[in-house]
Amino acid sequence: MTSILVVDDERSMRDFLKILLVKEGYQVETASGGTQALEKIEQHPFNLIISDIRMDGMGGLELLNTIKEKHPSLPVVMITAFASPDDAVFAMKNGAFDYVSKPFNVDEIKSVISSAVAKGTQSAEDKSISADFPEIIGESREMIRIFEMIQRIAVTPANVLIYGESGTGKELVAQAIHRHSRVADEGFIPITCSAIPEELMESELFGHVKGSFTGAISDKQGLFQLADKGTAFLDEIGELTPIIQIKLLRVLQEREVKPVGGIQVQNVNVRIIAATNKILEEEIMAGRFREDLFYRLAVVPLRVPPLRERKGDVPLLATYFLKKYSKLFGKEVQEMSSYAMEVLMKYDFPGNVRELENIIERGVALESSNIILPESLTLSSFRKGKTESTIQPASPFQVVANEEELFDMGLEELMAETEKRCLAAALKKTDNSKMRAAELLQVSFRSLRYKVKKYDIG
Repeated sequence: MTSILVVDDERSMRDFLKILLVKEGYQVETASGGTQALEKIEQHPFNLIISDIRMDGMGGLELLNTIKEKHPSLPVVMITAFASPDDAVFAMKNGAFDYVSKPFNVDEIKSVISSAVAKGTQSAEDKSISADFPEIIGESREMIRIFEMIQRIAVTPANVLIYGESGTGKELVAQAIHRHSRVADEGFIPITCSAIPEELMESELFGHVKGSFTGAISDKQGLFQLADKGTAFLDEIGELTPIIQIKLLRVLQEREVKPVGGIQVQNVNVRIIAATNKILEEEIMAGRFREDLFYRLAVVPLRVPPLRERKGDVPLLATYFLKKYSKLFGKEVQEMSSYAMEVLMKYDFPGNVRELENIIERGVALESSNIILPESLTLSSFRKGKTESTIQPASPFQVVANEEELFDMGLEELMAETEKRCLAAALKKTDNSKMRAAELLQVSFRSLRYKVKKYDIG
């Protein structure tokens, strides 16, 4: 039975919602405030949280942030008698499923709750699907769609053409297709078409016989013979020369290969998965890629999204790489600071997952504490042929009287003092409201809370 926790400091509202939801078939528990709600969440798995915003003690927005920190997939619906557009925007930006104002229409809140429960159920199903693909890190809807497509096409012998920018993990997707296929026990043989000289490509793909050219001191099997009954993965397929394209087309049409210098053809039964970071339709129009080969390869086209289109996976990937390189380097770097994560979430990652891995690897190598801080992250975007470092915006507060004092303080001390003054000023302006201060400084509540504790402010 779907379990819902209602959080409100007004007993009449708790009782009303409990009666309403029990009649709808839900299992309902109540809490009189944020602290009690968190205790119950740790003791019992809920499918949905319904919380008032304005409550004594821990408010609803602070409760929302804490829930999203510990249980990011748990849907939360916010309700309040004080309809504030700012509160609504802040709640939605920080992960609330929806926002309902009191007094609310019964049919309206029933509809919102039904949708939120469905979303929670979908999130659980998504996690179940992603668990079937341990080689690929991702739980975003974009990746769930990829996983669902893999499940459908893997059991067929259809050739697959994987599109995607460099660094998106196209080979991992190809491996996943093979692992879920009916030939998973057979070989998965990869080859990168751009990495092999043109004069050797034919031999690498189709093999050769002894003496067919200088250096051919024995017979050699090519990619398709090695992958017989299994899967051949052709990465960067757009780099093949016209002559090799013609010979590859024959393999796809006739299911046979003839080694270089040989006279006997060999039958092969190979599932071909190709990948490219080029737009092959444009290559066809430019006369660099055969249209008939394209249609043979792209029986099932599959696009892997760039990381900027699935930002929800950045924390998951960053944590994975953090653990990987902490162990590899023998360091005790255990977590990312919330501000460092915020920097990553605002970055576009032109190099995709590969660039994120490089950033985290470098961060672990440079970090001297047990937590990754923003200053350990080096982000760069390659645009217009230039490398531009990502720099945090300058503080509006004057910390030193003149430039000479900069060298007396040192960069780290200056940055810390500037950050501390910004935080103190924001808290003063908002009457010590951490929620409003976070909004004023355009940082997450978690980031502000961490820094306030770090600098012992207030």
